[in-house]
Amino acid sequence: MSDIITEAVAALREKIDGEFDGSAKFEIEGEGSVVVDGAGVREGSDGDETEVTLTADADTFREILSGELNPTSAFMGGRLKLDGDMGTAMRLAGHLS
Repeated sequence: MSDIITEAVAALREKIDGEFDGSAKFEIEGEGSVVVDGAGVREGSDGDETEVTLTADADTFREILSGELNPTSAFMGGRLKLDGDMGTAMRLAGHLS
């Protein structure tokens, strides 16, 4: 697991703490992925099926997880791409802000 994925898993565990009732995958370009679902937060794999996949570069995810960048602003600005259920993404964004 890359350092960026390890940091993302730790940060998301702290922010979400088992309170998310959907499933989402964060694809961090060039690094890998992180999955958030009813089982918690973990490193993702290619076969993970989730309601929504959010894709961005490592810097964008760091800014979102640190609170420097609002996930909605990142999406509207084209820095964060979304594939899947917008409602799930919005519920997740509430945990990240």
